[in-house]
Amino acid sequence: MSDSAATRSRFWQTRYTVVAMSFAAVFVCYIDRVNISVAILPMAEEFGWDASTQGAILSSFFFGYLLMQLGGGWLADRFGGKLILALGVLIWSIFTIITPPAALFGLSILIVARIGMGLGEAVTFPSIYSIYSRWIPAEQRAKAVAFTNSGIPIGTVFALVVTPIIVLQLGWEWAFYLFGMVGILWIFAWQKWVTTLPEQHPTISAGELEHIRNNAATSGTIKETPPFGMFLRNKAVWAIIVAHFCNNWTLYVILSWLPKYVNEGLGIAFAAVGIVSMLPHITSFLCLNIAGNIADRLIISGMDVTHVRKLMQTVAFGGLAICLFAIGHVDSAWAAIGILCLGKLFGAAGTGGFAVNHMDIGPRHAGTLMGITNTAGTIPGIVGVYVSGLILELTGSWALVFEVTAGVTIFGLIFYLLFASGDKQFD
Repeated sequence: MSDSAATRSRFWQTRYTVVAMSFAAVFVCYIDRVNISVAILPMAEEFGWDASTQGAILSSFFFGYLLMQLGGGWLADRFGGKLILALGVLIWSIFTIITPPAALFGLSILIVARIGMGLGEAVTFPSIYSIYSRWIPAEQRAKAVAFTNSGIPIGTVFALVVTPIIVLQLGWEWAFYLFGMVGILWIFAWQKWVTTLPEQHPTISAGELEHIRNNAATSGTIKETPPFGMFLRNKAVWAIIVAHFCNNWTLYVILSWLPKYVNEGLGIAFAAVGIVSMLPHITSFLCLNIAGNIADRLIISGMDVTHVRKLMQTVAFGGLAICLFAIGHVDSAWAAIGILCLGKLFGAAGTGGFAVNHMDIGPRHAGTLMGITNTAGTIPGIVGVYVSGLILELTGSWALVFEVTAGVTIFGLIFYLLFASGDKQFD
């Protein structure tokens, strides 16, 4: 190794590139997922879509996303996360680019395109978890997952800010053309800079490779069929499944209904809705990375992994539930937004709880386990959003929407505390 390469390796480890590129994948994933929530306004005007039609278009994505979770996780563990994530980004980018012509061909073709996009995006997190179980040492696991997951709020904010500009300047079609091309460009960088296994990387230092081999959760890919029956009989797996479901109930309710709540529930002018709606997402980005660092430091200090996971999840779900109960009982709009931001601050602690727990209990099957739990985590994107809308239709009460969400969160906390484990469950 040259002197310059040796100097560089002290400050920038090869695994940091893997994490940075994974963050970029999640960032692009959420840009492409969220942009239609803005673009659908001019699309609906052009094509004459009513509210129910718009809802069908927006929700169709989740059917594809749900269908491919299990398959994506198994494929990542079997063939390597690098290959499967690249294929996923390629698929969803293509379907993003063809969204405008699909809309012109008709509603059914557009819905098929949205389902196809969901199929592509479904492999994102299972693939990343499979890669991280082989690349990331135990003491950096929560930090890596936290930074990667911070691509969710940043991608969301970016899409909310930039998509209207593109629509106004170039037309709604270009929101899909441009963002789709970003994914294609990402693939070239991913193929050049990332490998499935550390030992395959041409520039990794001997010191870093040894450190990863000694501290990563697992190595190699798996050839055998995952023991799905064993997974589903394990209490620790079910703890993550339930926590993932309950966490994403809040995530998708806020993603779907926050602009409407800000406008109609808090009385904030439509022109300011976008800016105000960004604040909780920005809070989430900042706090995710802090929480990941805290969790890793607790483990490095000698604290039992199970205790760390349960402690972080208690802060996440407990603090979030209190904020959700409170938000519907304040009169000030800014107080409500402040409480919601505080809830996101607490909720970020989950990145050191259930969100990284897959690699603790089944490192060789981390991608598959993520596929299983994210299947459950996708259901609230359909059910939670629908139930919240039904509550609003029947009662007109935003307070009740948040109280139901808080109740789901409390249930998730109790279940996780009873059954979660940080100990390895599967070889």
